[in-house]
Amino acid sequence: MLSTVLAARAANCMAPKSYKLDFANLPGSELRRAPDGWHAIVPLGGAKHRLWLSKLPASGSAVVVDLPLDANFELRLGAARRFWLALEHRPLGTPPLALPALKRRRLILALRALDGWQEGNSYRQIAQGLFGSHRIAGRGWKTDDLRSRTIRLVKLGRRLMRLRCRALLHKGRRRKDSS
Repeated sequence: MLSTVLAARAANCMAPKSYKLDFANLPGSELRRAPDGWHAIVPLGGAKHRLWLSKLPASGSAVVVDLPLDANFELRLGAARRFWLALEHRPLGTPPLALPALKRRRLILALRALDGWQEGNSYRQIAQGLFGSHRIAGRGWKTDDLRSRTIRLVKLGRRLMRLRCRALLHKGRRRKDSS
């Protein structure tokens, strides 16, 4: 199961009306039966929350979210918090899998640099494609900062390719690259 899918079930207690959900009648929601239970996509607070339910709760019953203590606990906790904030009609904040803008830009540049490298282009040609010809000095290329940056971007792109982009999914964790 994806780390942002929340395992939910009916609660054995009474809950305030704002926490009671009727999965069959939520406006804009999708509810599908599968061999392993029910899968729901619930639009609340401007986001789509994905839930898995082993059994469909009775109409209007309170819901409990189970958070297993595993490697994806932090992501599930963030998704559960966003779901709770949506029920509270409060701002949700950033999605749990969102990358910061600078990291996203760096990863995009790394993948573009990797494409150029795989096409057989030199580091200078890759830098011209990434940063523009006007930024590449005619002399002093060997000591230019853009050359070093381009080499680092190609290396990052190759590492991402070797790891099959798992590094993108494991935000915040460092993995040892054995190759």
